[in-house]
Amino acid sequence: MNGAANMDVVVIGAGPAGLLAALRAGDLGARTALVTRDEFGGMAAHDGPVPVRTLAHAARLLRDARQLGRYGIEVSEPVLDYPRLLERVREVTGDVRTHAALREQVAMAGVTVHEHAGDAHFVDPHTLETQHGPRLRAEKVILCSGGVSRRLPIPGFELTKTHSDAWSLTSVPPTMVVVGGGATGAQVASVFAAFGTRVQLFEAGARILPTEDEDVSAAVAESFRQSGMGVRESFGTIERFEATPGGVRMVFSRDGVRDSVEAALVVVAVGWRADTSALNLAAAGVETDPRGFVRVDTQLRTSAPHIFAAGDVTGRLMLVPQALQDGFVAGSNAARAPSISVADEVSPMGSFTDPEYAQAGLTEAKARQAHDVVVAVVRFDSTTRTLIDGRTTGFCKLIVDRATRKLLGCHVVGERAVDLVQTAAIAIAAGMRVEELARVPLSFPTYTGVLGRAAAIAARQLQVDVDRARLAELL
Repeated sequence: MNGAANMDVVVIGAGPAGLLAALRAGDLGARTALVTRDEFGGMAAHDGPVPVRTLAHAARLLRDARQLGRYGIEVSEPVLDYPRLLERVREVTGDVRTHAALREQVAMAGVTVHEHAGDAHFVDPHTLETQHGPRLRAEKVILCSGGVSRRLPIPGFELTKTHSDAWSLTSVPPTMVVVGGGATGAQVASVFAAFGTRVQLFEAGARILPTEDEDVSAAVAESFRQSGMGVRESFGTIERFEATPGGVRMVFSRDGVRDSVEAALVVVAVGWRADTSALNLAAAGVETDPRGFVRVDTQLRTSAPHIFAAGDVTGRLMLVPQALQDGFVAGSNAARAPSISVADEVSPMGSFTDPEYAQAGLTEAKARQAHDVVVAVVRFDSTTRTLIDGRTTGFCKLIVDRATRKLLGCHVVGERAVDLVQTAAIAIAAGMRVEELARVPLSFPTYTGVLGRAAAIAARQLQVDVDRARLAELL
C-alpha cells in the first residue's frame, strides 16, 4: 500500500518496553520492525535511570570522600569538575546503548530497527508513517512511546525547566528551586544539593514522597533538612513565575497570604504524561483515559483489538522493571493469540537519593486497612555494618500479617536501601513466612543482614503473642 513495508508487528519506541516487545515478537517468529524517534535505548538510557544513576554515583563518591578522614585517610577536599562528569555520563550511556540495551539480541531475533525515524503517526488503523523513516503497514502494533514531563497552565511556566533539562546542565547552578516532592523531584534536589547547589524543595501536598510509607517520607524529609536543604510541604498554590536578573522568581500563596522564592533555576517535576501527541491515535481507534494514558486491558490490548501498549504510555507502574515485563507480555500477545496477562505482582521501587529509600509490598497504612499486622523496625544506628561504614541514618521496617505470618511490606531508608529491598521483594513474592526469612543465615556483617534482623524481631513478637495466648488458655 503506497510503498509501505508489510510487517507482522511494528513496535513504536525503543525504550525498555519497546525493546522487550520487539525482542519477544521476533523470537516468536513474527516479522517485526522497531521504530524509534531518536536513539536506541529510550528515556531509560538517555534521560532516566542510566544518566541519573551515574550522577547519583558521583554524588555518592563526593559524600564518601568527605568521610575518609574518619578512617585515617588524609586527602584534600574533593572538587567537582562538572564538565568532566558530564563526559562520564555520556560515556556510560554510550556503553549501555552498545552493550546492555539488548541491541545484539534484538538484531539476532531478526528485528528490523529504524533508528532516528522521527515522530511516527497512524494514517489508518494498520498504517504508520514516520518523519524520516519508512512507511509501514502492520498486522499488529505495540505502542511503547513512553512519557514526558507534565506542564502546568501557569503564567511564566516557560521560564522553568524540567528534570530532563536539569540533567543536561553544563554547570552546577548556585541555587535551585525544585517544585514537586515525588521521586523525580527528590532525586533532582538530592543530586544537586550534593554538588553544592543551595536547594529548596517545594511540595504542594502534606509530605514529600507521598506514595511511600509515611515513616519513609518523614525520615527522608528530615535528612534533607539536616543536610541544609530547604523542604517546604503544603506550600500552597503557584500564581506565576517571573524572570529576575539572577534567575526566576516563583510567586505562590496559601490561605490568602502571598509569598515568593527566587533561584538561578526552577525545576518543575509534577508528574508524567503519555507521549502520544504525535501518534494520531484517533485514526487507529485507540482510546485514552481521562489522564491521557492509553487504555489497556490485562493483556495490554487497547480499544483497537490489534494494537497493544506497554510501559509508561499506559500510566501503570512507570518503572524500568515493569516496562520490561509489559514489553514481554505485549510482544507475546501481539505475535500470537493473546494469552498472557499482566499481574499485580510485588514491585520493588526506590531512589538513589541521599539517603536512599525503597519499598516493596504494602505500606503500613494500606496493610492495616485489610490486615492485623505486626511491625518490626531496625534502626541503622544499631546494626553492625552501618556502624562500620559510618552510615547510621535510616531504618528497615517490616510489615507482617499476624494470621498468616507472611511478609506484606518492607520499607527502608538509608545506605543500600534499594539493594536491600530487592531481597525483601523476593521473600514477599515467594510467600515466605517471617520465621522462614529469619532462619536464612544471611552473611555478616551486611546490609541484607539488617532485613534478617527485622524478620527475627517480628518472628519473636509473633511467638510471644502465641505463648501469651496459650498461657491465657491455661489460666
